[in-house]
Amino acid sequence: MKKILFAATALLFFSCRGPVNENKTSNIPIVGTWRLISGTLVEKGDTVVTDYTKNLSFIKIINDSYFSFLLHDNNKGADSTKAFSAGGGRYTLADSSYTEHLEYCSDRNWEGHDFNFTISIKNDTLVQRGIEKIDSAGINRLNIEKYVRIKN
Repeated sequence: MKKILFAATALLFFSCRGPVNENKTSNIPIVGTWRLISGTLVEKGDTVVTDYTKNLSFIKIINDSYFSFLLHDNNKGADSTKAFSAGGGRYTLADSSYTEHLEYCSDRNWEGHDFNFTISIKNDTLVQRGIEKIDSAGINRLNIEKYVRIKN
């Protein structure tokens, strides 16, 4: 009798766990928090490389359907390096084709645009490469960003 009571109690306990999430975000390699290390912009034949490990800090947070980014200067806005930018929205990912659908941005000219990138992930490094084009703002440039995963 004790065995039947134990089995029934165990069955009741395990059946009350709730639904199991079959779509675990850990199976999507891009999900996580990423620190931008360097950015390269190529526009009209000019190349500008920015080292994001010195005066600026930029992170990108990606879950299973949304991304967001935050940038600020490392001097708390106290000098000429004063900077702040933020944005986010939905994204799609198919193999190495990553598209950001920018819904929110501190620079409102960027909102409502899609940006197509090719990504590669090797170990803890993410490289994102694509064209940023906004006709109304005169922006048409190649953007290459190198991120490193922030470990918990």
